[in-house]
Amino acid sequence: MSKIETIGIIGAGQMGGGIAHVSALAGYKVLVYDISPDRIEKGIATVSGNMARQVGSGKLEEKLRNEAMARISAAPAMADLAGADLVIEAATEDETVKRKIYAQLCPQLNPEAILATNTSSISITRLASQTDRPERFIGIHFMNPVPVMKLVELVRGIATEDQTFEAAKTYVKQLDKTIT
Repeated sequence: MSKIETIGIIGAGQMGGGIAHVSALAGYKVLVYDISPDRIEKGIATVSGNMARQVGSGKLEEKLRNEAMARISAAPAMADLAGADLVIEAATEDETVKRKIYAQLCPQLNPEAILATNTSSISITRLASQTDRPERFIGIHFMNPVPVMKLVELVRGIATEDQTFEAAKTYVKQLDKTIT
């Protein structure tokens, strides 16, 4: 598996926006998808505002904020996530919704891409079984608010390969998060 450079995020709400925030600050290119352009724009604007508050409080340099925001792009269509090395689904906690997302997303992804979910309550093994890549599927559960909370839970499914786990671990460490 090649190095993770581009992160696709499905869901531009509080969790997806937070994941975009920390990923961009860590140097990753970030593609944000949601069900409407308005939601994507609102999500990216929220990330920008949150980073601006960090600048105002002295927790982030303006230059770093500008560089991070330049790494975040809207993905108006799910097909725009095709080049992502890691796609993190941060949609609502509804298994039916997640399954529909995976059915639409998987055929468009590079076969080597890792698919992750931010779920805290649905079986990773069960979700992975609904994809074409159970061995490259993992739970990456961020705590809320993502930019503040240091803890991230990595959850394997029964088929998750060691290589997938290690790649996810490297990504989370790059975010300066603590893995549980």
